[in-house]
Amino acid sequence: MSRWLTEAVPRGRVAAFRTLIYLFVAADLLIFTPWVRTRASVPGDLYQPLLIGRLLPLPTPTPTLVAVIFWALLLLALLAATGRAPRLLGWAVCALYLEWMIIAMSYGKVDHDRIGLLVALAVLPTAGRARHGDTTRTEAGGWALRVTQIAVICTYFLAAFAKLRFGGLDWLTGSVLARAIIRRGTDLADLIAQVPHLLIVAQFGIVAFELLSPVVFLLPARWRLAMVGFFYSFHAVTIATITISFAPHLAAMTSFLPLERVRPLVWARRLVGRGSPEATTDAPEQRPADVDPVAAGAGPALDDQAPVVGRPVGP
Repeated sequence: MSRWLTEAVPRGRVAAFRTLIYLFVAADLLIFTPWVRTRASVPGDLYQPLLIGRLLPLPTPTPTLVAVIFWALLLLALLAATGRAPRLLGWAVCALYLEWMIIAMSYGKVDHDRIGLLVALAVLPTAGRARHGDTTRTEAGGWALRVTQIAVICTYFLAAFAKLRFGGLDWLTGSVLARAIIRRGTDLADLIAQVPHLLIVAQFGIVAFELLSPVVFLLPARWRLAMVGFFYSFHAVTIATITISFAPHLAAMTSFLPLERVRPLVWARRLVGRGSPEATTDAPEQRPADVDPVAAGAGPALDDQAPVVGRPVGP
């Protein structure tokens, strides 16, 4: 079990995952959860902190507190994305983002799509230093990715457990998806809803795939990637039909992917190099006579060959 939990991965994968996660945190502040800043104007009496907020305990959000967390978290997340000071910056981002989420979820609604992201932020500082493109393998980085993967799959499995616990079998045969389409459905969802019994079949399918999601750990690498691709396609359909985004979950799920193969900066340099006039004009043109036959792989030099017939040998 310990070997599975600490299966070594390339450091380049850890570096790419780290950059992606911290950049997502910055994007989350600006795109997905900017509404958290409005909590500062809500009366303090409406603040009902989560259990962790009561245990610590954390202060009631104020305009100053929310503004400081927002700007500090945005700056530190961008710095952490560079890979510098991974422990210091990583723990700082983890603590600030946790407080950001406590503020966001302490007013009556808790989103379950952020479990994997929070776990990723908690374990990334333990992975140590890692550089993009580094092929050396690390068990510490492998553990960080594995724990994140477990959190991602637990999100699916526990979601199915919650459906059956609170909704019972009626969740499978009820009008859950129909209500979601009425509230926030798209034109595509309206077309799907017209097919008899399709929504009921979809509800059975959702619970089945969530309960079977742990199977991903038992599959060979190739099939594991295919199953993760299915997970992503499921969320693509969800966004296209009922406009529900699981962006934090999707970011954490990249822990399954061979991210070390994705090198956007290297690709950009290659494209710039191919299109640059200097790449074709600066290099001196080499004539055939200038080519060394030995360096070109044509075999040994003529003087090192066996005597040629008809050539005088000796003085």
